[in-house]
Order: sequence, then C-alpha cells, then structure tokens
Amino acid sequence: MSGRKIHMVDTTLRDGSHAVRHNFTEAQASAIAGALDGCGVSIIEISHGDGLGGSSYTYGFSQVDELRLIEAASRVVKNARLAVLLLPGIGTIERLEEARAAGADAVRVATHITEADVSAQHIAAAKKLGMFVTGFLMLAHMSEPDAILEEALKMESYGADYVNLADSAGYLLPDGVRERVEALTGGLRIPVGFHAHNNLAMAVANSLAAIESGATYVDATLCGLGAGAGNTQIEVLAGVLQRKGYDTGLDFYGLMDIADDIMPPIMQRPQVIDTGSLMLGYAGVYSSFLLHVYSAAQKFNLEPRDILVELGRRKMIGGQEDMIVDVSYQLSQGRRQT
Repeated sequence: MSGRKIHMVDTTLRDGSHAVRHNFTEAQASAIAGALDGCGVSIIEISHGDGLGGSSYTYGFSQVDELRLIEAASRVVKNARLAVLLLPGIGTIERLEEARAAGADAVRVATHITEADVSAQHIAAAKKLGMFVTGFLMLAHMSEPDAILEEALKMESYGADYVNLADSAGYLLPDGVRERVEALTGGLRIPVGFHAHNNLAMAVANSLAAIESGATYVDATLCGLGAGAGNTQIEVLAGVLQRKGYDTGLDFYGLMDIADDIMPPIMQRPQVIDTGSLMLGYAGVYSSFLLHVYSAAQKFNLEPRDILVELGRRKMIGGQEDMIVDVSYQLSQGRRQT
C-alpha cells in the first residue's frame, strides 16, 4: 500500500562494524550518525557488530570502546532514536545500563529464531530503563512461519515495541520473506520489521517484499556496508520506496551524498558479492562468520567454500564463531560430522 509510513533503521554503525573489523572511530561515528539523523532516519543502531559486549577474542576486538562511540553519536543525534544491539549471552543487563547512560535510548534484543525465551529478562530490563525495545529474531530461514509467529508472540508478551525478522544469512528469496512477514503481521498486535543481507543479491527485493507484506520497519546501511555481502543499501532502497510512493521521510539526495562523501575513506573494501559471501547465502550461513572463515581457511589451508558448506550442513548459528576453527580442523583431517 503506497503512502504507508515506513520507518528506516540504519545499522551502518553496527552491522557495518563487521566489514571494517570493528575499527570505527569516534569521529566516524559522529559524522555518520549526525548525517543520518539529518536525513530523516528513524533509528540509528550503533555497537560492536556482535552487539554490546561483543569486543572479545572470539568476535573481534573493537578499536574504540562501543560506549565511547555511543557517546559520540548521542551528542549529534537530535531526532532519531539511538539504538544498540544486545545478544543475551554476549551482552549483559549491566552493559545495557552503561549504554543507556552513554546515550542509547533504544535496544534490539536478538536471539536465534527458535530461542525468543532467552530475551525475556533483557526486554524487561530495557523497558524498566525507559528504552524503545525491538525483539530481533535471527536466521529466519531456519524456521517456518507458524513457528516463527510463536516466538514473536513471546517477544510481544515480554514487552517488545516491535519484532524484527532477520535474514541473517541472506538465504531467503522474496516468497520466503512474504510468508514469514505475513505470518507476523497477521498474528501480532505490534509492528513488524525486516533485516536483509545481500549474499544472493536479494536485499532490496526482499526488503520491498517485506514492506509489501506489511512490515513498517526496515533495516539498511550506507553503501550496503555489513557482514557478508552487506545489507540492504539505504540510498538504493530510499529511491525505490520513493518511486513506489511510500512515506519514509528520508532525504534521498542527502543519503547519496553521505554514501559518496563520508563512506569511501571508511570502507576497507568495496561491498560486493564475492565467492565467499555468495556461499553464505547459498549454504544459509550466518553472515558475520565470513571473515572468521577466511582466517580459518588460511590457517588450515582449506577452500573457504568447503568450510561454509559444512557450517551450513551443521546448521551453525550466531554465537558459535568459536566452532569455525573446530570444524575447519576436522575438515583438514578429512573428517566430517555424520
């Protein structure tokens, strides 16, 4: 339905952190957040790529503590909500309280698509802190629509303000997105959002399918910066939605200017669909695994594609990054899990 209000959620400073190996500086956070705020983005997400507390040997250390990045962004954001990501088991309520004090006023509590139960305590804590809360269900391709709705209803009952469905592997095609989003929009009383990855070049198409199926929040990043082949490219989606007649409140030209003027010096490489990221989508592997897989492939003299296929076969999920080395070692010894 054209004319419907769509809230754009920019996650350049969180999902994009994966693509720059968590090396954002305070100056970059300030420049990006301030520019996005001026372009009418509804929510700006900022934290380590794996969420609050993610800076570690397992997930990769941040160059600058995320609390300092949040503080830098909060000083320039005047209209948008400033959000952080929290994965229970990585992030803690104590860290969430610190992020709130640093200037974050929203949080996205993320769990595997079948594990919404573990979000209850963190959602409740965030609501107590007066934060806008998203229930974030990852790796949506690993579950069917009816089962996903059951998990989303849990997050609704815990107090989430909306539920976001994430195609974390970039595996889904538009029909799969429609089925899942329609199940949520038909069964929830709260809004629905969608987060795409571009590993099969479907991010814009899948985001549009989600919106046409009733989603009112959609994630995107500048230049598509993100894990794997990246996320939905915000400046592209803004143009598509403008042509379709949706009300986004976005400054289309302004977003293009940010992509042209601010992002090139920050990006470590062009955000393209290379062989590794293509295999993420094909095999259904969590997008943030890619750089870990490249490192393991080099260490064990393996073909990265073989590791990705095996990770997909074993249905590895977010938070199991440490298992990539184990799987790679087993492959190097000619062993596969039966």
